[in-house]
Amino acid sequence: MKSIDGIDPETKFSVKENTNSTYFFDYEHPVIQEMIQQFKNDTLSNDEKAIGLYLKIRDGWRYNPYDIVFRKDALKASNIAQKKHGHCIDKSVLYIAGLRGLGIPAKLHLAKVKNHIAVERLTEKFGTNELTPHGMVDVFLNDRWVKATPAFNKELCRLTGVEPLEFDGKNDSIFQAFSSEGQEFMEYLEDYGSFGDVPLEFIESNMRENYPKLDSLLNEYGELKL
Repeated sequence: MKSIDGIDPETKFSVKENTNSTYFFDYEHPVIQEMIQQFKNDTLSNDEKAIGLYLKIRDGWRYNPYDIVFRKDALKASNIAQKKHGHCIDKSVLYIAGLRGLGIPAKLHLAKVKNHIAVERLTEKFGTNELTPHGMVDVFLNDRWVKATPAFNKELCRLTGVEPLEFDGKNDSIFQAFSSEGQEFMEYLEDYGSFGDVPLEFIESNMRENYPKLDSLLNEYGELKL
């Protein structure tokens, strides 16, 4: 992946700062506390907590890239938790809030990817098979940062012929390059870096720049629901 100069290098945020509650990562909210309650167990290691929560979010919220809302409250973890679906940034925000609520440092990582499977609707609506910004999570485990991508639920993976993306807490978990049949699946194009909080203005400007048709698809409330 090609680095983009000037956007939040990983060293900008200390590990401690990446356990803070914020407007978006509002883990004190009862709905987030309920979501992570089963992992508040001293017999579990941080790896086990991170893996368990990853699976819960990966499969508990259906992936939907066509539900985009340019409102600050829409990217608040406690509001995302009360939906049944979410796009990759939604699910990353939810995962980060849960991890921070368990005392595990985490931050948002954004990139641009190209999808090569089941892209007809994406290309029709957005005019491209590129997804940007794509959201994933940097998790601090065993004294190092590793990437986790809880976007595609296992039912969707089954439909598209791709193995569900696993996370072991030790190795980067990023989109598969190929499907189960060897067909090209995901290609990482650009790396926008890591963010200690949700960069809402960057996300919106990035999407508008890359999707010229987007404005015509948004309703009067700044919502896109296809």
